[in-house]
Amino acid sequence: MEVWKDRISLNRGFSSYAFRWQFPRGNILPANPDYLEGNDDLIRLSFLNEPSVLHNLQTRYYDDQIYTKAGRILVAINPFNDVHFHENEFRTRKKLMYPLVHAIAESTFNEMMRGEENQSIILSGQSGAGKTKTASIVIEYLASLGGHNDMQHKLLQANLILEAFGNAKTFMNHNSSRFGKLIEIHFNSTGEICGAQIETLLLEKSRVAHLSKGERSYHIFYQLCSGAPSHLKEKFNLKSSREFDYLKQSGCLTIDAVDDAQKFHTLVEALDVVQISREDQENAFAMLSAILWLGNISFQIIDSENHVEVIADEAVASASKLLGCDVHDLMLLLSTHHIQAGNNSVTQKLSSEQAIGMRNTLAKSIYASLFDWLLERINMSLKIDQQKAWRSISIVDIYGFESFQRNSFEQFCINYANERLQQYFKRHIFKLEQEEYNREGIDWTRVDFNDNQECLNLFEQKPYGLLLLLDEESKSVHATDLTLVNKLKHHLSSNPCFKGEKDGFFSVLHYAGEVLYGKSGFLEKNIDSMHSAAIQLLSSCTYELPQLFASNLLKPSQMHMSPLLSLGATGFQKQSVGMKFKDQLFKLLQQLETTKPHFICCIKPNNKQLPNMFEKDLVLQQLRSSGVLEVVKISRSGYPTQMTHQQFARRYGLLRLDHETSQKPLSLSVAILDQFNIHPDTYQVGYTKLFFRSGQVATLEDARNRMLQGIVKVQKCIRGHLARCHFLELAKRITSVQSDQTKSARKEKQVSTKRLSTVPLTNMCMKQDNEREASNDRERAVILLQSVIRGWLARKRFDNMRNLNKSKFYIANGHSQPNKSIPELKEHSQAPASVVRELKRQVLKADALVKQKESENAVLQQQLKQLQIRLAEHDSRTRSMEETWQKQMTALQMNLAAAKNSLAGNDNVGRTRRPDASTLPHSYGSEELMPVGTHASEPCTPAKLTNCISDATPRREPNGGLNSVSHLVKELEQQKQVFNNDVRLLVEVKTGQSASTLNSYGELQKVKQNFEAWKKEFKVKLKNTKSTLKHANSETEKTHWSWWRKRSSRRS
Repeated sequence: MEVWKDRISLNRGFSSYAFRWQFPRGNILPANPDYLEGNDDLIRLSFLNEPSVLHNLQTRYYDDQIYTKAGRILVAINPFNDVHFHENEFRTRKKLMYPLVHAIAESTFNEMMRGEENQSIILSGQSGAGKTKTASIVIEYLASLGGHNDMQHKLLQANLILEAFGNAKTFMNHNSSRFGKLIEIHFNSTGEICGAQIETLLLEKSRVAHLSKGERSYHIFYQLCSGAPSHLKEKFNLKSSREFDYLKQSGCLTIDAVDDAQKFHTLVEALDVVQISREDQENAFAMLSAILWLGNISFQIIDSENHVEVIADEAVASASKLLGCDVHDLMLLLSTHHIQAGNNSVTQKLSSEQAIGMRNTLAKSIYASLFDWLLERINMSLKIDQQKAWRSISIVDIYGFESFQRNSFEQFCINYANERLQQYFKRHIFKLEQEEYNREGIDWTRVDFNDNQECLNLFEQKPYGLLLLLDEESKSVHATDLTLVNKLKHHLSSNPCFKGEKDGFFSVLHYAGEVLYGKSGFLEKNIDSMHSAAIQLLSSCTYELPQLFASNLLKPSQMHMSPLLSLGATGFQKQSVGMKFKDQLFKLLQQLETTKPHFICCIKPNNKQLPNMFEKDLVLQQLRSSGVLEVVKISRSGYPTQMTHQQFARRYGLLRLDHETSQKPLSLSVAILDQFNIHPDTYQVGYTKLFFRSGQVATLEDARNRMLQGIVKVQKCIRGHLARCHFLELAKRITSVQSDQTKSARKEKQVSTKRLSTVPLTNMCMKQDNEREASNDRERAVILLQSVIRGWLARKRFDNMRNLNKSKFYIANGHSQPNKSIPELKEHSQAPASVVRELKRQVLKADALVKQKESENAVLQQQLKQLQIRLAEHDSRTRSMEETWQKQMTALQMNLAAAKNSLAGNDNVGRTRRPDASTLPHSYGSEELMPVGTHASEPCTPAKLTNCISDATPRREPNGGLNSVSHLVKELEQQKQVFNNDVRLLVEVKTGQSASTLNSYGELQKVKQNFEAWKKEFKVKLKNTKSTLKHANSETEKTHWSWWRKRSSRRS
């Protein structure tokens, strides 16, 4: 190495092939010591210059340390892979102050809880720098700090839904946010989340219909085509993403390492969490499917003037079905337009370019309306509890700075928003900080920084700012993109940030570099008008969502009547997109002004989106544009921690135990600083505030926390002692009260026991006396009543007898009975008054007695009903038994008749063949009952049976067998008569026909027993008679055989 006055030379090698590098001496800067290499805070570097800062960030990046502190901001480099820093890991490393994004989130949360001031976290950086991912980490960590409740889960899932509907793949980022958002998370006084509000900025609607090569539309379209269940695909006629023109036009349908089908299932779960019903989800998916089919609608030219009509194919049929409109109305909307000229209406055909523009405008409007509807439903689910809301933390994540080969109106608005946020950042970090130092009169070293005010003036200056000129040209009937560029050149050529280019292009020098904007589409995109016929078509749809979209487009606060320049027809034009975006941006910044901001600067390490690839030039350019070096310098020389004298004394006054209440805040604050040996070089005292360098307040905070912990311990001990004393005193009093209550209860129990012991005896005596008195009264009343009635009956009978005798006497003598006079009859008919009174009194007593008897009669009637039921049961049993007896008696009669026939056959044995032993009925000695008519066609009675036997043996003298049978017949007749008489008597007693007091049931059982006993005895007699008859038959047979032998011997 050779050092010269103006240059430095570096030699490598000593041969002819040696290399030599020469550098201007001013470009050679000192390097930091090795022990500071990879430091996690750029302020600690010994030498603050671009090469040292760049080298430090590169060293940490390759060690997977993607977060680095830079004073008041956090630098986050996108690793393009998953580098997990779990919150639990952060908590274990918390004492090391590890520079994670969790530290920024927790610091913001603690400042909100400590200072009672709303906070904000603002993320900045180019597209692809990792802002969306970093914002998700911040939201997730804040949700965990705010308590594990349902609101936390909803907030995380809402962020996922917005990512699916608002993010897309671009050249610079595979998950680029195509809208800006502000998420305001509200906390209650205890630090728990009590709701959230999400606001969005400028959704890139043109991405629905127009894509550059290698880019994708919004993620939701590809997720729906890949992951929708079969019934939804059939219902919406969904096909693969390569079948839809809106999706396949860019030639990019997938993203590496991303499963769109799985993402769709995760999205459906998130929609369930934010309480969007499955029916509403299907309606939203139907609108997405309708947009895809709208993109497939094609046109055919019908004349030489390039007029077109819609081809009636599957696309237009599916789109109209999904929207719920008439297919003919949709075809007319996309191929014709109406011009109102006075009272006349003229219909004209659209050209091919106009028809495609109408189709794309309809699709973009439906998607934008669907996005707004979805955001409204999410905010309803995250509704803030105003009664509990206390403070809030706002997270700002908008699109990063973009610069492509072709930059249009979307990039124009995005870069303007980044200019505004960059101005807000520098104003808070540099301008306000240094103005505060001057106002408070402290010593400090001024830090110069690059201000972008000139670029903002280019956009906003009146009357010839970019936005105003664009809005003015949009209202002109004859304006075109070329006339717009010419007008910009004419009015803005003097601004150093503007440069007019050839062929209708112009360039703007932004804080992040120069960007060339193309002329095409600026006016059309800025107008963003919706044709009235398209709104009418949506209003006529049968489905709810298209009707809702149409009503939102027709709100008076958002539109006014204006001619549609592109079509020359009457339509509804809302405020121009550029001016509306400017108003939304100013509203966002006004809300941020009420908060204390915290900044995270996201850096993109390379344009190829590859991990472990660090492009120094790209990173350095971002560090310069974001002002990181200036932030480090002002943080090193400045005083980031500021407190008023009163705030400091109120917060740390407890550390000074001997301070007086009347002591001034400033003197108390200085005394506290001296007590803790805070070096004067690390703080300065202003007119109204105290200014501290970074990290100096941490010592006081630690001492304050230790003091509070000690106070809590002392309070715990004192409160515990007081509580114990109070408990012991209370226990003593309770014991005394309980003993007194026990004594009084014991006395009351003794008294009540004595009182209750006499109650039964008293009640019994009173009851006996009452019953005895009542019985005596009843007896006297009955006797008196009987005597009166008997006397009256006796007198009446006596009078009747006397009158009868008189009548007989007069009749016998032939005289008629004289008539009594009426007074005499009245005299006899009237009874003495005393007797009447007595009779009335007796009647009253008799009525009381009758009522008592009636109650007793009711009880007896109940008993009678029960007895009648039992009697009915006995009747059924008696009838069954009578039938059984009748059958048995009939069977016995049949058996006797069979026996008699058998005997008659034996008498005629000489004239007939020898009878078989089987002629006697089989059931003769059986206990089974035989039905009547089984053995004869005509029933026989015992008397007839006897006659039959006598008729059958006219020539035979009676013998022993016949006498036995006759005796059995007589006995059967007698017993039958006896049993019939007994049963008939019992039936009369039971039915009340007889006045006998016999127990019918008992007597019936006796009759049954007698019958069973007689039946057994009669069966024995039958068996004996049977054996006698067999013996007699055998003797007769022997006599016949002997006679036959004798006769035969004579003949021989």
